[in-house]
Amino acid sequence: MNILITGCAGFIGYSLAKKLLKNNKNNIFGFDNLNKFYSIKLKKKRLSNLNKNKNFKFFKIDLADKKKLSYLFKHKKIDIIFHFAAQAGVRYVSTHPEKFIHSNILGFHNLLSTSKEFNIKKFFYASSSSVYGDSNKFPVDEKSKLNPKNIYGLSKKLNEEYIKIYSNEKTKYIGLRFFTVYGEWGRPDMLILKYLDYAKKNKTFYLNNSGNHWRDFTYIDDVTKILIKLINKRFKENEIFNICSNRPILIKNLILYLNEKTGFNKIKNINVNNIEVFKTHGKNLKLKKKINYSNYSDFHKNVDKTINWFKKYNHLI
Repeated sequence: MNILITGCAGFIGYSLAKKLLKNNKNNIFGFDNLNKFYSIKLKKKRLSNLNKNKNFKFFKIDLADKKKLSYLFKHKKIDIIFHFAAQAGVRYVSTHPEKFIHSNILGFHNLLSTSKEFNIKKFFYASSSSVYGDSNKFPVDEKSKLNPKNIYGLSKKLNEEYIKIYSNEKTKYIGLRFFTVYGEWGRPDMLILKYLDYAKKNKTFYLNNSGNHWRDFTYIDDVTKILIKLINKRFKENEIFNICSNRPILIKNLILYLNEKTGFNKIKNINVNNIEVFKTHGKNLKLKKKINYSNYSDFHKNVDKTINWFKKYNHLI
């Protein structure tokens, strides 16, 4: 099977590619523009790991470059697409909104329109829990009201709506609403690795809303197992799934656990950042029914694994 993964040097794209390459019947084509949003060294190390496998081929490409996209699609037979390439970072949007428009909207359009010309079986694309915004009822399910409160969430909502009016009837489009993915090889700007990096450098860590908010953390190995199960499922129509553990964690408690593990407590509590939601808590019943997956791994054991990974690879951050 020939699988295209955009954003293959990113956290989820890399992790999925690595898992898929364990099956030597899979050929993986990886796209990434290697932008400087976070450590290039980390992205290049991820790519280095993938390049050790003869079934992986990397192409440095920005999805805004439609001519190069068209050329590669014409010369590479692609069965399935996993689209993860996007400008991440809810806080980053406040200073660089144009990055989100360029990547998350224009890039999405280019990939979608180019792929329509070819016989793509399934097109999986990354959405986000950010599309829900602040909700009054939890857990949120796929039919809950969407009310994004930042441009990142809005761009993901637009992607979902774009599919409804600009898709190919021969292709099944599967939206993946990810909820706070964490683990080894993760993004340095996300809370756990950011805290560990600040602890190593003995820098004051500024804690949003004094840690009085909740996140539905989902471990990267659970995510990749879910995605691989979805590859092998049949879809009668386009679908959207919450990719979540349905086990929200109070951030204050996570910080206490990290403090216990590291001994670092140089923390300054700050007022709530209004572009961030108070709580994410997704319902994953639809996903469970589709793939029969309910054995989510232990949160604290996975945090320990992430800490151990950081000790070995913190030079890449």
